[in-house]
Amino acid sequence: MLLVDLTLPLPEQTARLTEVPIRSSGAAYTGMTYRLSINSMHGTYIDFPGHIKETDDGAHASNYPVEKLFRVDAVVVRLDRASGSGAVTAEELAAAFPKTTPPDGPPGALIVNALGNRRFDEIAPRSVYFAHDAIRWIIERNVHLLISDIYESRAIHGVFTELFRSRIAAVCSAVNLACLTAPVVKVSVFHLPIPGVTQLPCRVIAELTPREIQ
Repeated sequence: MLLVDLTLPLPEQTARLTEVPIRSSGAAYTGMTYRLSINSMHGTYIDFPGHIKETDDGAHASNYPVEKLFRVDAVVVRLDRASGSGAVTAEELAAAFPKTTPPDGPPGALIVNALGNRRFDEIAPRSVYFAHDAIRWIIERNVHLLISDIYESRAIHGVFTELFRSRIAAVCSAVNLACLTAPVVKVSVFHLPIPGVTQLPCRVIAELTPREIQ
């Protein structure tokens, strides 16, 4: 099995260290504790539908079903769009969609690697994005989770609103998507179960078996 970490590291200033001397009759050591200060969009992060107030369906970090985030079958769609190349259409996604069906039935997740070997932060911001028909195509796949290196345009044209209305959670700022050389992988999203929070940093791991690796 090959594990691929799709997570963008958090900024170094996220954690502030405090050394705590511990002394007792039977032990003497120094505890290393940390005060954490993070923004919900630091690193790779997940948006639940409630990230937009108008599409809040009541799901948040502490009540979202774990089984919908752990070892979920995900189909990988791969493109190679350059910076500034504009809208990705439904036709493009359909043409790149692998014909392989997950062994246990329809996928729960879709991974879109639109930028090839480029990272999301190596192109002009939001200069590659999903067209309206691409979002409709994604919704029609009946997935509950989308992981992608592109989303909105500079115009903020409603990508997230449409996804969230269809109860699709979105993972943003993922990296290493080009390493997913299999048409279908298993993907897991890990985050702290903080009550009421609808956007927060997460770690994302994809699994490829030797049979799947191309």
